[in-house]
Amino acid sequence: MTKDPYKIIKKLPSSKGDLSYWSLEELQKQGYPINKLPFSIRILLENTLRNFDDFAITKENIETLLNWKPEPSEKDIPYKPARVLMQDFTGVPAVVDIASLRAEAVRKGKNPEKINPLIPVDLVVDHSVQVDYFGTNYSYKKNVDVEYKRNGERYEFLKWAQKSFNNFSVVPPGMGICHQVNLEYLAQGVISRDGNVFPDTLVGTDSHTPMVNGIGVVGWGVGGIEAEAAVLGQPINFIMPEVVGLRLTGELPLGTTATDMVLTITELLRRQSVVGKFVEVFGPGLDGLSVPDRATISNMSPEFGCTVTYFPIDDRTLDYMKRTNRDEAQIKLVESYAKANMLWRENEDEINYSSVVELDLSTVEPTVSGPKRPQDKILLREFKQKFGSLLKEVHGREYIPIEKREVGRWLGEGGGNQPVENSNKSVEGDLEIKTKVKNGLKSVGVKLHNEEFALYDGSIVIAAITSCTNTSNPSVMIGAGLIAKKARERGLDVKPWVKTSLAPGSKVVTDYLQHAGLLEDLEALRFHVVGYGCTSCIGNSGPLPTHIAKAVEENDLVVASVLSGNRNFEARVHPQVKMNYLMSPMLVVAFALAGRVDVDLNNEPLGYDPNLEPVYLKDLWPSNEEIFEVSQKVLSPGDYKKSYGEIFEGNEQWRQLKAPEDKVYQWSDHSTYIKEAPFFNGISEEVDEPKEILEARVLLKLGDSITTDHISPAGSFSPKSPAGKYLLDKGVEQAMFNSYGSRRGNDEIMVRGTFANVRIKNQLATKEGGYTTHMPSGEEMTVFDASRKYIADKVPLLVLAGKEYGSGSSRDWAAKGTTLLGIKGVIAESYERIHRSNLVGMGVLPMQYAKGQSAASLGLTGKELISIEGINEGLTPLKVLKATAKKEDGSIVSFDVVARLDSLIEIEYYKNGGILHYVLRQFLKA
Repeated sequence: MTKDPYKIIKKLPSSKGDLSYWSLEELQKQGYPINKLPFSIRILLENTLRNFDDFAITKENIETLLNWKPEPSEKDIPYKPARVLMQDFTGVPAVVDIASLRAEAVRKGKNPEKINPLIPVDLVVDHSVQVDYFGTNYSYKKNVDVEYKRNGERYEFLKWAQKSFNNFSVVPPGMGICHQVNLEYLAQGVISRDGNVFPDTLVGTDSHTPMVNGIGVVGWGVGGIEAEAAVLGQPINFIMPEVVGLRLTGELPLGTTATDMVLTITELLRRQSVVGKFVEVFGPGLDGLSVPDRATISNMSPEFGCTVTYFPIDDRTLDYMKRTNRDEAQIKLVESYAKANMLWRENEDEINYSSVVELDLSTVEPTVSGPKRPQDKILLREFKQKFGSLLKEVHGREYIPIEKREVGRWLGEGGGNQPVENSNKSVEGDLEIKTKVKNGLKSVGVKLHNEEFALYDGSIVIAAITSCTNTSNPSVMIGAGLIAKKARERGLDVKPWVKTSLAPGSKVVTDYLQHAGLLEDLEALRFHVVGYGCTSCIGNSGPLPTHIAKAVEENDLVVASVLSGNRNFEARVHPQVKMNYLMSPMLVVAFALAGRVDVDLNNEPLGYDPNLEPVYLKDLWPSNEEIFEVSQKVLSPGDYKKSYGEIFEGNEQWRQLKAPEDKVYQWSDHSTYIKEAPFFNGISEEVDEPKEILEARVLLKLGDSITTDHISPAGSFSPKSPAGKYLLDKGVEQAMFNSYGSRRGNDEIMVRGTFANVRIKNQLATKEGGYTTHMPSGEEMTVFDASRKYIADKVPLLVLAGKEYGSGSSRDWAAKGTTLLGIKGVIAESYERIHRSNLVGMGVLPMQYAKGQSAASLGLTGKELISIEGINEGLTPLKVLKATAKKEDGSIVSFDVVARLDSLIEIEYYKNGGILHYVLRQFLKA
């Protein structure tokens, strides 16, 4: 029976008949100041009103939102999204978990078919394609072939899930990136279901889920753990957010792009500290921003640190829906519902925000960000100078202008004219590398077959037009194509050492580039389509060409990548590339032509045409009118209809995959991709009280800004690593290792890769990477090997960390791997929202030092025996616990830590050993 404690349910006429909705306008009439609430808070309020059951969602929760204030609050609110979006890296382990819940239900004598998604789930396979082949017209086909060869078992498992589970659909490989598919197709603005109409809301198992905020849909990234709970009917609980208003004025100047705007906003909002807050965009500057421009901003919410960056529904929203072939009746429903329920963008000046940040768009300049954080903004006009200072500060090398380097002399010493008929010889036999060093700066001459060139610190070895952040925006993609067209007309080419790639977020992009004749121009510069997936943005750059990799590795070159993505953390894009810069697709093409980052594109030529005439960026840069003219000609709803009309069909390889028919998955002992999750096997039906953490050892002592990329297994791995040795022992050749991400369905591999990032700096080890010092033996070994010793000795483990622990992507294995290593708790100065929640969701206790304290201020070395008391009785949200650290000399350091269990439901999750353990016990009791 529908509960309506405020008597506000009204009817909305529609093409589907009268639909019921929970009227915020009626609440306004009752005296509640709804008009002063930010739009995003209004949507959360509607969510609690509609899902009110006086149990999981109470009247107190509703009152908390009705009385939202701009000031910070410690009050907890529940959220039940209308749907869930997954990508395959995080989606496969989520499906493994649900399948494992079914397996345990069978062992307990229950009906496994009762365990099903209770709300719609769309899983988009976009994280598995890797750039193994590039620069040719066969690159796409060969990359897809390799993708299926590596991932066939995972894909069969997903097809099984699609057949076995209700409310579960899969977008097959090669169709697009989940957030672009969500923006262009899945997002509906409002949803009509069971005779009701309400805002389209979601959570996604990828941190860039907020991209959909650009079309007026509230959604954000959560860990796979929280998403699984939402799928199984649990509310997601979080502290009521502050809402920061981002007021935009003015218009973008000529020569700037939406990418320049978002990188400027990233630096601005990081400086304002919006971590864990909502951001809502308003102001007259919003009128000139298209939905793709808005989505470019929303996409980088995780880089800002906020939960959402919300754009209310307005005429621009409806216009985009028409352009992307949404149903006319649906567009009318979005408009009528938003206007009827105070969710239409109007009366912005009445809204109270927690704070307001202003940006005059006319002040935006061409911008890049890097070399290892998205918020490290660099103006294009200062890029060359900044590179020189970074080279010295970070890598200890003096920058030498290119005209003063010595390698050119070597290239003139003869050779380099070998006949091509010897091309069947091995690369090793034809390859010659010579090195010059001056003041620490490396210059490396490379000869291969009949080609010779020089590599330096600052040479670009990867140029990737990738990621939904920018490929969803036709203006910058058409702009990139126009730059390629003009470069061809001037006889320019990409430098031979640059690995180029084009990975659109949907097939619509290639359609309109083909219609414009620009795909041919991009391909002439070797920007061939390599796949429809995240590629370099998530570390799937593939190997560097052998001769480039050898020159870089043997000479420790500080080479660079340029990419139109949203992440450039250390070792993320490629383990051999130490500097990674985010920029617009247009600048990616320009820098690929230059071949190096130490170039002043405002004043120095990109290259020279066949007549040795200099060609500058200004000679290639298209005007806004040129981009608009092409856009008007080639952008058509028909392309969206064609691409999304076959979105769930997949290619021939997908259609030929055979999937099991059983309702309970039959696990294979021989599989190295899919294994039953170990978390639920033999679970008790009753919950024990949590135990104190006594005489724990520190497995890792870490600094600030440790990201989930540092913690969670990601990217490729060495045969010498614990995960590599495991696969070799199983008879898997190195060539078929695939990536950690593709093997997230196998806990044995993932636990071996946790804290194994090649750039992680554990202060308990003498070298970078996944190493630690086992205590009290003092022996240095891998984190995994040390954890096995501690577990065998029944020694609990802790992690000590600094500020912003767990920032970055929403990786559930950063929490799952942590618990499987035997880590009982983490003590940090501050946390990123999703990772803290995920730790709780896996039964790991996140703790926070008292304000102003840290491991350093307390004199902790990580070699102490640490006990945490106050856990086993009277746990309350944010309870202060007593910690004691016994040093090697026997002295004691006592200090307080705050248990970051932020709500009563999180305490229940922690007591149960995790959120899914809680759900399973509820099911078993029922």
